[in-house]
Amino acid sequence: MNISRLSINIGILMILLGGISYVASGAASFTALIPAFFGIAFGGLGMLGKRSESMRKHAMHAALLLAILGLGGSFGGLMALFGMIGGESPERLNAVIAQAVMAVLCIFFLVAGVRSFIEARKARESGSAA
Repeated sequence: MNISRLSINIGILMILLGGISYVASGAASFTALIPAFFGIAFGGLGMLGKRSESMRKHAMHAALLLAILGLGGSFGGLMALFGMIGGESPERLNAVIAQAVMAVLCIFFLVAGVRSFIEARKARESGSAA
């Protein structure tokens, strides 16, 4: 798996999410663009990782840190979505959905990134053992 390419793709999805959220809020809430800002950072880190082999490890570690921060900021939306399933009614449905989607994207990237790092370490160890 090319984790740099995944970072770019997650970035694109988050930029779209931020743009759609902003339009859906009637351009009333600047905070609806937060996923887009995260998306720009994910995309930039992914491009840095693709461009420079020597920077890939550092860029992808930074992208994983960004995913952790994004998850921390959007986890409440995911919990509110689960609350909706239980019958609660959120005050701002668009915000809950956007935060939940951002949380899921961050979780997906974290899992994929950790798996990629484990595979890279195994490949490095098996290469040095030979």
